[in-house]
Amino acid sequence: MKKTGKLLMAAVVALGALSGCTSAQGDDIKKVSVVQIVSHPSLDTIRDSFSDEMEQLGYTEGEIELEYYDAGNDTSTLDSILSTASGDGSDVIVAIATPTAQSAARYAEEIPIVFAAVSDPIGAGLTSSLEEPDKNITGTMDDIQVDQILGAALEIDPDMQRLGVIYNASEANSVTNIEKAKTFCEENGIELQEVTVTSTNDVQQAVTTLAGSCDAIFSPNDNTVASAMSAAAQAAVEAGIPYYVGADSMVSDGGFLTVGIDYEELGRETARMVDQVLQGTDVADIPIVQFKTDLSIYVNASTMEAFGRTLPASIADSERLVMMEQE
Repeated sequence: MKKTGKLLMAAVVALGALSGCTSAQGDDIKKVSVVQIVSHPSLDTIRDSFSDEMEQLGYTEGEIELEYYDAGNDTSTLDSILSTASGDGSDVIVAIATPTAQSAARYAEEIPIVFAAVSDPIGAGLTSSLEEPDKNITGTMDDIQVDQILGAALEIDPDMQRLGVIYNASEANSVTNIEKAKTFCEENGIELQEVTVTSTNDVQQAVTTLAGSCDAIFSPNDNTVASAMSAAAQAAVEAGIPYYVGADSMVSDGGFLTVGIDYEELGRETARMVDQVLQGTDVADIPIVQFKTDLSIYVNASTMEAFGRTLPASIADSERLVMMEQE
């Protein structure tokens, strides 16, 4: 499908416009605005697989308009984008990641919102029920299986005594997952040390701070950390400390290991939900989708080699193991 560029105010860059529609839409031109808070591999994977699935659903040029926006990790820019999307005749707003979904929620009385990659929709105030969304908002969850990730860390290092965590405390999804990490550490007799960051510029220094006193570091699928993952992972390698993360894209950027979902499938499922809305299904009749099964173990082979470590048989022999190379 054809892509065209667009500017929305000086600081707002639209990622492009795609055209397409299912045959059931007739002659009505539908408009969908797809918005993400920032560009990094996990969110970009969702966006791209969403686009691919929309095409697979049979959307044809000239019958639907898809607009893609990136707020550049700036909340005022995000608000401007969403305000424009709400007022320009969009039939659906697709909000990628928790901060985007929370900002989009204020427009839910006017327009359906379908979110992608929100760890805790109830905790983020987006709905009161996963089965029956009640605020004209639905979507796909990427709730991180923190217990499985940190369980793998213990399999690799049974003597782990101190775990450092790095996250942005203003990201609701991160706060939820760090609480899970705290519970895991309490139950397993592990001391947890935390450093919060407010920008990508803080992440590398946070790694250096924790590396001197911790046996391992963990970050969830935090947008701020993910945007600085390559530099953070390199700092961890130089310090000789494993960095466990919350998304496969963070592993491909140098993180050591995660247990997680396929973000391509999450993007495709988000597209299928948008299609339901465009076909006339009420949002309240589209349950929020969780991905808790068929999880894979992602390990960065280059990072593991740099540490000079090997995986225990419980992980190395798993059919779910996916070895990734540094991108």
